Amino acid sequence: MNNVDLNLLIALDALLAEGSVTGAARRLGLSSSAMSRTLTRLRSATGDPLLVRAGRGLVPTPRAAELRDRVHDLSRDVRAVLRPQTNHVDVASLERTFTVRVSEAFLEFLSARVVAAITLAAPRIRLRFAARPDKDARPLREGLIDLEIGVLGTSAPEIRTRLLFHDRLVGVARAGHPLLAGTGVTPERYAACNHVVASREGNVISPVDDALEKLGLKRTILVVVPGYPDAMRIARQSDLVAAVPRSCLGNSLGSDHGATLGLESFECPVPTPGFMISAMWHPRMDADPAHRWLRDTVMSVCRTAYPR
Repeated sequence: MNNVDLNLLIALDALLAEGSVTGAARRLGLSSSAMSRTLTRLRSATGDPLLVRAGRGLVPTPRAAELRDRVHDLSRDVRAVLRPQTNHVDVASLERTFTVRVSEAFLEFLSARVVAAITLAAPRIRLRFAARPDKDARPLREGLIDLEIGVLGTSAPEIRTRLLFHDRLVGVARAGHPLLAGTGVTPERYAACNHVVASREGNVISPVDDALEKLGLKRTILVVVPGYPDAMRIARQSDLVAAVPRSCLGNSLGSDHGATLGLESFECPVPTPGFMISAMWHPRMDADPAHRWLRDTVMSVCRTAYPR
C-alpha cells in the first residue's frame, strides 16, 4: 500500500470540516503552507478540486460535499483502530462468552465460586467450561479456549502463565477408617490398605508408589478412576484409601471440610513432590481488557480459596 497515506484521510476530514486551509492547519497542528501542500496532494489523489475559492473563502465541490460524512466516519474509525486500547471495561454491561478449560476436580470444587464472582459483577457474561483431557496448547493457540487452569505441561513457549496456588497430595479415607485409628499413619500401615487411584490415562504408577518403592513397600490398587472427585466418592463409601490434591478438600484445606463429605484427610506418610496450579492464556488475549478482568477474577477466587 505504498500509494496509500492515511494522513491524507485525516487532513481531508479537517479541511472539509473547517472549510479553510488555515483552520484545518490549526486543528492538526500544522503550518498553513504544509496544509496547502496536503490539499494539492488530495486533489491529485481524488482527481477533484475538493475546495475552491469563493470570494475570500473556500467552498466544497459536489464531490467534496458527497464525501464529507463518509470521510469523517472513516477518519474516526482509523483513529479508534490506531489508538491504544483503554484498560477500562464496563463489566456490568459486557456481553461475551468465555471458554475456560479446567480439570474435573476444578469444576467440582471451585467452579461454583468462580461463577458466583463473575455473575455478581458481570451478569451478561456466559461461561463455558470445557474438559481438559490433556495439556496440548493447540486449543489456546487456535482461540478455541480463552483461559486454561491446571498444572503446566505445555511445550508452547509463547503461552502466558500466572501461578494461582501451590498444591500437594494428601490421603483421604472414610470417617472411622481403621487406618486413622491408633498412633498414626505409617508407610507400612498405609501400604497395607487397598487403594483407589485417579488417573485419566489409566496409569496406576504415581509419585506415591515411587516413594513407597524406595522403602521396599508396595500398595494394592483395586480401583482406577478418571478423576479425583470419583476417587473421593469411592473412598467415602468403602474401605479404599485415596491420594488427592489438598485443594480437593475445599477452602479449609483441612479435615473439617473432609468430615462434611464423610471423609477424613491425613498427611501422606511418604514424601511426594508438590505441584503448581496455574492460569494459562495465549498472548493474543493479553491486552484485551475483558479477558484481563476474567483472569484477574479467576485468580482472585483461587488465591482466596487457597492462600499461598
